[in-house]
Amino acid sequence: MQVDFYHLVASPLERVLPRIAERVVGGDGRLVIVAGDERQRAGLDRLLWTYTPDSFLPHAQAGGERDADQPVLIAAEAVATNGARNVALVDGVWRDEALGFDRAFHFFDDDTVGAARAAWKALGGREDVERRYWKQDDAGKWTQAA
Repeated sequence: MQVDFYHLVASPLERVLPRIAERVVGGDGRLVIVAGDERQRAGLDRLLWTYTPDSFLPHAQAGGERDADQPVLIAAEAVATNGARNVALVDGVWRDEALGFDRAFHFFDDDTVGAARAAWKALGGREDVERRYWKQDDAGKWTQAA
């Protein structure tokens, strides 16, 4: 299992998440996006329809009749009711349930960097987890730092 830590510095989540979701879906994968706050989930739902004028990223909020059909599902918990093997934790909170996926994207900012460091350290002793830390430069380019 792979965990990618994304420290949001130069670009906000609203610019980074849609691109990650596009790559997952473009590779025939599925994604669960996890945020504990209902208002954040509603905002992400709007974002995924409107992040570019020509964008189309099929998705839904969890709890509907057709969750299993959705390539991208926005949820309060890291549960793959759409069969996803990828999970994006977007509220800066690490959840151990993410370890049940093949790949986790853990997004955090300066306000939640302490919790991200604790998660990085906790996962460090696990042989079944590959950790990668992604950092942005001033131009917004992502580079793997660890």
